[in-house]
Amino acid sequence: MTAAPTPRFDAAALDDGQLVTLSHGESHALIAPQVGGSIAAWYDEGSASGATQHWLRPATREAIDARDPLGMASFPLMPYCNRIRDGRFRFEGEMIDLPSGTGALRHALHGHAWRRPWRVESQAANTVTLHFAHEAPAHGKEGWPFSYEARQSITLDEAGLSVRLWARNLGTRTMPFGFGHHPYYPKTPGTRLSARVRAMWEIDAEVLPVSLSAHPAVDALEHGLIVDDFDLDNNFSGWRREALIEWPDEGRRLTLRAGAPLDFFVLYSAQGLPWFCAEPVSNTTDWLNLQLDGLAGRLDVGGAALAPGETVEAKLAWQPGRF
Repeated sequence: MTAAPTPRFDAAALDDGQLVTLSHGESHALIAPQVGGSIAAWYDEGSASGATQHWLRPATREAIDARDPLGMASFPLMPYCNRIRDGRFRFEGEMIDLPSGTGALRHALHGHAWRRPWRVESQAANTVTLHFAHEAPAHGKEGWPFSYEARQSITLDEAGLSVRLWARNLGTRTMPFGFGHHPYYPKTPGTRLSARVRAMWEIDAEVLPVSLSAHPAVDALEHGLIVDDFDLDNNFSGWRREALIEWPDEGRRLTLRAGAPLDFFVLYSAQGLPWFCAEPVSNTTDWLNLQLDGLAGRLDVGGAALAPGETVEAKLAWQPGRF
């Protein structure tokens, strides 16, 4: 008995009136500026079966209505990636406390740009530029105590989907800064991920890095890791800024390429889920406290310190293919 084809994706049902649609031929990307400047979906139409082929896990209307970036296809990470232990770090002699919750949520997560709306700065048929600005809170109030602005230029063309990230320190003092993107990919039986990395950060019970190791996943990634064979939520150092995702059952592949300083790679592959994350980032988890612990002199933990007016940028791109 032949399985019924996947129905065509209904982008109109996803749209709450604020999505931006990018199109190039039969390829489309939906951008949600109001949901943390996220990519809501990226997919191809026009297959012989009439099915829609998703390159990233698509958002649901419920996630869009809830303004939930964790339900999007990918969202930006600024002004740091992943967790900061206890929401606290010391920078240039000052102890900085970030808003956080309780329990595991006391570890500040992914910065704040993903939780706030971005503004559409310019738009065309296949490209959009989003702008975000953060003003440091008044003295004594909680929040990221550095002012900055950021942009994402998202383009869909014959090569695939690309994102150029840019940020500038608007303050009068040096600002620590990390950035990246947090994509979710569909996972089918046999989905394979390949990447060259140097080592993996082992984690404690609260998913915070404690030591670098030659974990079996390092070698598996070089030769093609079967995603369902590993249960990971780890950072990898020494990433060569390229990764290949293959879906053998569907005869397709997706190449992720990134530019410096996106020199770190995060893999979240929980067994039993129909998706996984493979993230290009500029800093390892808790990099600011790893520096405080003296590891920065011995290990590359990433992150930047931007002087007043200084900028940083990087590009990441996904290129689809068939085999």
